[in-house]
Amino acid sequence: MKLSSIQKEKKKKNKPKEVDDRSAKSIMAVLEEAGLSEDVLVSAAMELYVPHPGVENRDVAEQVFKRELTLALSDPNLAILLYAGMLLEKAGENGELPGMSKETFNKDLTFLIVYEVIGMSIAKYISGDKGIFEYVRFDKLKPGILSKLGPFMDDAIAGLIGGASANMYTRGKDDGGKARKTIPRKRGGFAG
Repeated sequence: MKLSSIQKEKKKKNKPKEVDDRSAKSIMAVLEEAGLSEDVLVSAAMELYVPHPGVENRDVAEQVFKRELTLALSDPNLAILLYAGMLLEKAGENGELPGMSKETFNKDLTFLIVYEVIGMSIAKYISGDKGIFEYVRFDKLKPGILSKLGPFMDDAIAGLIGGASANMYTRGKDDGGKARKTIPRKRGGFAG
């Protein structure tokens, strides 16, 4: 069935026209409480920075990366996905994950792929397939804070940095780091 064939009367009737999220906590505030400030994320990203058209120097690259990070973190779907990674990390540390003991979680076993699925999903959500390539680079080399994070969080944050980094290289070539006027997204995502 195509979405266009759904009758209007079959759509959700209680869906609000606008969402008031003024009292909602930002994901950046949640990340900062976990020791993942913007500066920490930028520092990790810049460890693997490579000059590229539009982001020829580190200062411009940092400016463009910060813009892309802010834009990505403004999406509530991404914020919730990152938060899910944080909750899974805490559950693993406490031995509360189904089918996995605390000891197993602490070993970060290579046959478990759930960490990578989360990291790749975050990177792909931010910047499509090109984000996955950047995610892999950050996940393998683990620059900066990534080397200190647990198994869920290193992949979730590698996905965030990789996705924003991929957009830095792609969109940076178009504007050389100039501030871009963006239209704020409506809450609810593409399907909502």
